[in-house]
Amino acid sequence: MIVATLLIQVAFIAVSIATLTRFGSWLGSGQVSAKFILALSLLIIWLVMGLTVCCWVWALMFLQLDVLTTLESALYFSIVTFTTLGYGDLILTDSWRILGSLCAVNGLILVGLNTAFLVEALSRIRHSQVNGVRTTAEQGR
Repeated sequence: MIVATLLIQVAFIAVSIATLTRFGSWLGSGQVSAKFILALSLLIIWLVMGLTVCCWVWALMFLQLDVLTTLESALYFSIVTFTTLGYGDLILTDSWRILGSLCAVNGLILVGLNTAFLVEALSRIRHSQVNGVRTTAEQGR
């Protein structure tokens, strides 16, 4: 399951990279602050969508294995565990506890991956914008 959700999230990141590459020159020109806010907002929403898909995959697996009995409880448990919030109001039986722990580890890995990607993407967007501003200023001389 960890490999499957990792592949899902990497696919979301790959789409993000392709989109940022395609619109890189646009992000570096004109109203860079507004474009930065827009790009950051859309990027975060997109990455959270990827994490949401991963939580749904875990929830469906919990249902398929009869670990939890309802979709609501399976989704709730997977989100709470995936984000390592762990309220403790819904717990797995002894035979499935390790699976719940793996869900939490998976969440840590994917949130860390998203954080690393966001830092790199923001760095590149800002670099593109700074270079775009310099190029525009140099052309005005």
